[in-house]
Amino acid sequence: MPRGARLDAPGTLHHVMVRGIEGKNIVTDDEDRGFFVSRMGDVAVATGTSIYAWTLMSNHAHILLKSGSAGLSTFMRKLLTGYATWFNRKHQRQGHLFQNRYKSIVCEEEPYFLRLVSYIHLNPFRAGLVGSVDELGHYKWSGHAVIMKRRRHEWQNCKYVLEYFAENESLAKKAYEEFVISESELGRQPELTGGGLIRSIGGWSEVKSLRKRGQKQFSDERILGSGEFVREILDEVEEAVKERLPAVSIEMEAKERLQRACEAAGIMTQALQGGCRMRECSELRKKLALEYVRELGMTYAGVARLLGISAAAVNLIVRRNAFGGDEV
Repeated sequence: MPRGARLDAPGTLHHVMVRGIEGKNIVTDDEDRGFFVSRMGDVAVATGTSIYAWTLMSNHAHILLKSGSAGLSTFMRKLLTGYATWFNRKHQRQGHLFQNRYKSIVCEEEPYFLRLVSYIHLNPFRAGLVGSVDELGHYKWSGHAVIMKRRRHEWQNCKYVLEYFAENESLAKKAYEEFVISESELGRQPELTGGGLIRSIGGWSEVKSLRKRGQKQFSDERILGSGEFVREILDEVEEAVKERLPAVSIEMEAKERLQRACEAAGIMTQALQGGCRMRECSELRKKLALEYVRELGMTYAGVARLLGISAAAVNLIVRRNAFGGDEV
């Protein structure tokens, strides 16, 4: 079955993060960096993907993109598989290069687009690889220098970014650089690396304020945006899931997966649902919980009922496995 819980509709704005397995480097020299960046560009052109911002660090990378007709998953598969194959061959190594699946956050454009562009491009500055935003303007492994027209990658959509600031390119570049300088004083801004209510609304104090006023907001760890935006995205996903499963309900599909997984693992379904604390049961519950939420779009409560755990436990599993911790 397609992995629909990527919220992978063409034309969706995504903040994508990939990191090396066990935190190890995904690039070791400029040849590696050059190949990663050139492949990213080639795949973007081939799949109709618009790339607005990117940064390549030693053990991870950030990309802000709008998916093309092939969807995000096709772009990322071609990029990561092709690069990993080349990297392993060059360095005479075997095995996985990247940690699990990449993390992708669907982003509401209007309030977050420019903040994400600057956040991603400021990674080398926050990590101390450059000493100032001016130096960042000449740094090879970030899209900032491309927007400033000091480096050239035809596949990077600089025009779209600059049009946020002015129609005149010279004035737009100046305003963009001033914006990045102002953003450089804000630190890590962890709300831009994930979704969820607290991150989207702007902090726990804002969440409590909404609750006091009796205002409810929809939230999802995979989406960065307002409650209304989250609701719209999830409604679209629900419809897509229904189209993929016209004759079988989501719950039926989930029950069949549960049965197959238990049989494969040699675990009694009743034991797993009855709260068995054996390590094998716990690991299988975690695996299934992630599949149900990410691939079938099930609610935490629905997953909890099926696996014999609490909705809070499902929420914790999803949050702990969102990416493996925040990063620069």
